[in-house]
Amino acid sequence: MSGAALPLLAAVVVSLPASAAAPAPAIGRRGMVVTAHPLASQAAITVLKRGGNAVDAAAAAAFAIGVVEPFSAGIGGGGFALVYERIKGRTRALDFRERAPLGAERNLYLDNRGQVIPDASTTGHRAVAVPGTVAGLAELVRAGGRLRLAEVMAPAIDLASRGFVVTQRFVDASSGRLRDLEADPGAADVFLKGGKPYQVGDLLVQRDLAETLLQIATGGDEVFYRGEIAEAIAADMADSGGLITARDLASFKPVWRDPLSGRYRGYTVVSMPLPSSGGLLLLEILGLLERDRTWQRDYRDARTLHFLIEAERRAYADRAERLGDPAFVKPPTGELLAPPRLDALYRAIDPARRTPSLGLATAAGGRAESAHTSHLIVVDGEGNAVSLTFTVNTPFGAAVVVPGTGILLNNEMDDFSAKPGVPNAYGMVGNDANAIAPAKIPLSSMAPTLVFRDGKLVLAAGSPGGSTIPTTVLQIVLNTLDYDMDVAAAVAAPRLHHQWLPDEVWCEPYALEPETRRALFARGHTLVVREPWGNAMAVRVLPDGRLAGAADPRGEGAAVGY
Repeated sequence: MSGAALPLLAAVVVSLPASAAAPAPAIGRRGMVVTAHPLASQAAITVLKRGGNAVDAAAAAAFAIGVVEPFSAGIGGGGFALVYERIKGRTRALDFRERAPLGAERNLYLDNRGQVIPDASTTGHRAVAVPGTVAGLAELVRAGGRLRLAEVMAPAIDLASRGFVVTQRFVDASSGRLRDLEADPGAADVFLKGGKPYQVGDLLVQRDLAETLLQIATGGDEVFYRGEIAEAIAADMADSGGLITARDLASFKPVWRDPLSGRYRGYTVVSMPLPSSGGLLLLEILGLLERDRTWQRDYRDARTLHFLIEAERRAYADRAERLGDPAFVKPPTGELLAPPRLDALYRAIDPARRTPSLGLATAAGGRAESAHTSHLIVVDGEGNAVSLTFTVNTPFGAAVVVPGTGILLNNEMDDFSAKPGVPNAYGMVGNDANAIAPAKIPLSSMAPTLVFRDGKLVLAAGSPGGSTIPTTVLQIVLNTLDYDMDVAAAVAAPRLHHQWLPDEVWCEPYALEPETRRALFARGHTLVVREPWGNAMAVRVLPDGRLAGAADPRGEGAAVGY
């Protein structure tokens, strides 16, 4: 049924049956950790109990995720983090997203007829962008942590050396990339057992990765970017036709950026700036919703859902037209979020009829990263918070492991536009603003988000999910702030999504009554039922100061209070 257009089906921000089935939130007083894997959550809690703060615990969880959920994220990838320092009263955004190698050029993945070469940007050494995770996590610990890097990394090193029990998500991901993993000797050696996928209950030990992590823990990120590990990566690239050189690695630096901030019904919503489009999309949609005075009337009302869809359509059209790496494309953030422009967009929404997407913009849309990304949140007892999203892109990235290191490399080059107008695996197409260029950062949809009221943190949220990330985070924010759901119900609630192109509403199944489905269809919407998506995380600061956390029941994550 996934992917088929069903004209009498629709979804909603939430449905009562799903909300009623949501587990109770985890509660903590001295800290809260939510990650995509229970072992990563436990790693973070261990670091908190050893005197670390939210930054230390978030880095510990991220390193651990790279061991136990390598198909989603790890030290061969990159990402973004929001860091709230309560004493200083400030939030900072760290960009450690992967960069294109200096040897990359615009037509890298086109043949001599100008056509996209299948799989060239997703599999193998030429699909790999310069990794940023190690530099990003080390910078987080240097800038805001309390513990030494070796203390932060100790749980991940232990997991890699002792091994962990494989879960169904791991089996599904490796089975889906079996042919590609078989093709790379390093990947086959680490992630296959006798040439076949590991099975649920098997113990996966990664000794090479443990040694690599130990080298980083003792020598710092310099080892990864200028030392023995860098030499191993560059040598493997040279031997296998990849583009990354020692110069690419040595020149990588994470970037502290000013986060995006906007107001919504008395709350301050803070999220990632470009080169992630996620924060801008989130703030633009919220800005449109705030202009609709009937929005909070009934979340199950067809008009409410119609307006949400139309707001998403317009925000994603802007993404298509204008967005890219701010070092290469002039950031249009102020213009897109300007009140007069939002007023005009709001007035143009017809409450009775869908606006065809091609009537809004003519440029091609920006690409989106894979749904196989990972998000984590840590809030400590002092009120500091980290919301972090990172990835290797599609499951198991480029399906390349650097020999002798255990490092699985990303395929983030696929997030660039290989050719304007050609859709990627997620139905999005690319434009010139996101074209490949040396040292350029591919446009992202990641949206780690923090919400404040009167200067106090009230909500942290984020999710993987490629192009669906901003709308997933949006719906958690709405469910929590507008509809007063507890955080577990807000995360579990069924979702809808519209991304301008394709011109269809993606819906999770079994979400609304038939009359609401028919009403949306009557307004002209094409409704497509898809398998549930996302693996969101959220933490709510309760009025009494306790912390309530929830991991998405769509995944296998865990919220653990301290």
